[in-house]
Amino acid sequence: MKTLIGTYECKVDAKGRLLLPTSLKKQLGSLEEGFVLKRSVFQPCLELFPMEEWNKMMLKINKLNRFNKKNDDFIRRFTAGVKMIEIDATGRLLIPKDLVVFGQIDKDIVLNSAINIIEIWDKDKYENAIENATDDFADLAEEVMGNFNDDENGIS
Repeated sequence: MKTLIGTYECKVDAKGRLLLPTSLKKQLGSLEEGFVLKRSVFQPCLELFPMEEWNKMMLKINKLNRFNKKNDDFIRRFTAGVKMIEIDATGRLLIPKDLVVFGQIDKDIVLNSAINIIEIWDKDKYENAIENATDDFADLAEEVMGNFNDDENGIS
């Protein structure tokens, strides 16, 4: 798994095109494999999966029993609006109109690395999400990471 790093402020043109920052393109590596762009499950943003990461996710999802209604509903909702995306020779990608509408993307956006994918946010929505993520980040950090202990990797 490739870990992506950084938060980048960018602009989207009237056609929904955005120019990827150079440092992000370098981290993504081979752009020829393509990407998958989808709606986020929990937030009003979009998620850009490098094809390798999307294929890993699909391997997990393909293990779900489709004869279970909840699984079938989940798969349908998870893949709703999914689009294959290519980055052109100038380093731009086109956000399809329906996904621009879902993400309420205007002009100013934030590309946020989320470990192995990139979140694409309207800038104001991103700032609000960060500000309102929790009342106390220290409490959230303790709850989520407080019992994590991985002495093998020197993390505790």
